[in-house]
Amino acid sequence: MENNRNFFITIALSVLILVLWQVFYMNPRIEAQREAARIEAEQQEQAQPTATPQPGQQTAAGNADLPGGEAPSGGVPGAGGAVAAGSSRADALAASGRVAIDTPRISGSLSLTGARIDDLILKDYRTTVERNSPNIELLNPASMADGYYAEVGYIGNESVGSLPGPDTVWTVEGQPTLTPEAPVTLTYTNDRGLTFARTIAVDNNYLFTVSDTVTNESGDAVSLSNYGRVARIGTPKTAGFFILHEGLIGVTGEEGLQEIKYSNLVDDRQIVPGKSQDGWLGITDKYWAVAMVPSGAQPFQPRYAYFDDGRIRFQADYLTDPLVVQPGQSQTVETLVFAGAKETGLIDAYEEDRQIRQFDLLIDWGWFYFITKPMFYLIDWLFRVLGNFGLAILATTVIVKAIFFPLANKSYKSMANMKKMQPKMLEIREKYADDRMKQQQAMMELYKTEKINPIAGCWPVLIQIPVFFALYKVLYVTIEMRHAPFFGWIRDLSAPDPTSVFNLFGLLPYDVPSFLMIGVWPLIMGVTMFLQMRMNPTPPDPTQAMIFNWMPVVFTFMLATFPAGLVIYWAWNNTLSIIQQGVIMKRQGAKIELWDNLMGLFRKKPSQPAE
Repeated sequence: MENNRNFFITIALSVLILVLWQVFYMNPRIEAQREAARIEAEQQEQAQPTATPQPGQQTAAGNADLPGGEAPSGGVPGAGGAVAAGSSRADALAASGRVAIDTPRISGSLSLTGARIDDLILKDYRTTVERNSPNIELLNPASMADGYYAEVGYIGNESVGSLPGPDTVWTVEGQPTLTPEAPVTLTYTNDRGLTFARTIAVDNNYLFTVSDTVTNESGDAVSLSNYGRVARIGTPKTAGFFILHEGLIGVTGEEGLQEIKYSNLVDDRQIVPGKSQDGWLGITDKYWAVAMVPSGAQPFQPRYAYFDDGRIRFQADYLTDPLVVQPGQSQTVETLVFAGAKETGLIDAYEEDRQIRQFDLLIDWGWFYFITKPMFYLIDWLFRVLGNFGLAILATTVIVKAIFFPLANKSYKSMANMKKMQPKMLEIREKYADDRMKQQQAMMELYKTEKINPIAGCWPVLIQIPVFFALYKVLYVTIEMRHAPFFGWIRDLSAPDPTSVFNLFGLLPYDVPSFLMIGVWPLIMGVTMFLQMRMNPTPPDPTQAMIFNWMPVVFTFMLATFPAGLVIYWAWNNTLSIIQQGVIMKRQGAKIELWDNLMGLFRKKPSQPAE
């Protein structure tokens, strides 16, 4: 039957999507987990024999890391310290003088050695949905195995003397605690009469402003370049999912957006785009990021680099063109540092208020951002109205169905007409059983006469696919969905349904393998899909009938690993589609096959007569 053929075209498309998901998601994810375990083991082996650096000895995070390669003679000192690599967080923090950070949303401290932002805890976010779980530790001192920090400094020739760098010990003036109301001022004077006054301010969210005023009292004009870097020790664990970028990122120069995976940078060692007058660069995780916005006063050279000389390190950095400071004069350089959660509204506000070029691309909206981002705004607005992201997803489904109602309505009408024309189609097939060409010509004439579109049945699924992926992207990449509860047992819409039918949804005292985690919502989705398929006649072909019967089961197992919010969307969308299709078929006078198909499952098939 022609409508069955169309129906199986849609099934084939859906299966293709799931196969691609398996190939590009599950397999890379497994490989990424194996690679992360291997790298972690290597790092542990490297950390064990590391000794405390001796005076004058360059450490792993030394001059070679700085933008421009090796430090010039008489330039920036190394990043030495008294703490061995791989030390505990407490020991690492105690190894240098610190300025406390205390804002409504972050806590931590600045290291007076290097004036690094290297200790940052996010007050609003925890590692799990449990209320007593630890807060997210975003930044860590370089001496830790997972060191992660942002640093601003200077490079110059021998005539300028020692410049602020990784080992510079700054002096605090006045206020010893950094708050939104009270910036902190650090000072450093070198041996050639250059004085650096660094004022560090922070807003109520995640943006630091580093303002350096360089005063030249040396008697001669000096030339120095400002650098900034976001550095990360070791290779962090990533989701390994092809729809999400985690790694080094930036928007600079004519190249625009640069997204560089850790594995690619390991192979390339360093990537150097063209010079830029504006933009930003840094390192991004799924939900968090650290990015630097250089001053627009001087052109700068961005760079993305990988180092493995003792410790594995990834770095996004920049080096400005030389800045000339005349005798008795001062120059001020301002650098912005973002370190925090990638909240959509906040990122957009920073882009607009601070004029940061395409800063919204810090969130990976993907190629179809023109669908994904508006869908997020819709869901977020509905959340503010309804107070629950799950209800917002349900309401979004209704709105999407309403938008595409005319097209879906036309499609279902065409399917209903196809059902009504089945006797004529069978008659044509029987009449021209031996002549395929005349059979096709007669079919096309019938379609034309009755105004039937034979591929109309595909449109409801084809329309749903981009919406499905857009919603998947929103659920997967936006931090607003992280740990967002629905009702009952769904405490995180961005995670799979945590229950399983194989232990009676937790009533039996044992855990089940991940591939058997078939929760309540995947079962609901499977039942609604089963009912929707039963709205159509059972195919006469045994192979097609088997696919017809088993497809909901396959989808149930596959979608059980998807975020619960997506499964809820699919189940609700199926329910609305069943209602919509039933109403339209009834209005068109077409028979609804649902009840007959359900009863047919329980009828005893007649036995074949013995020969």
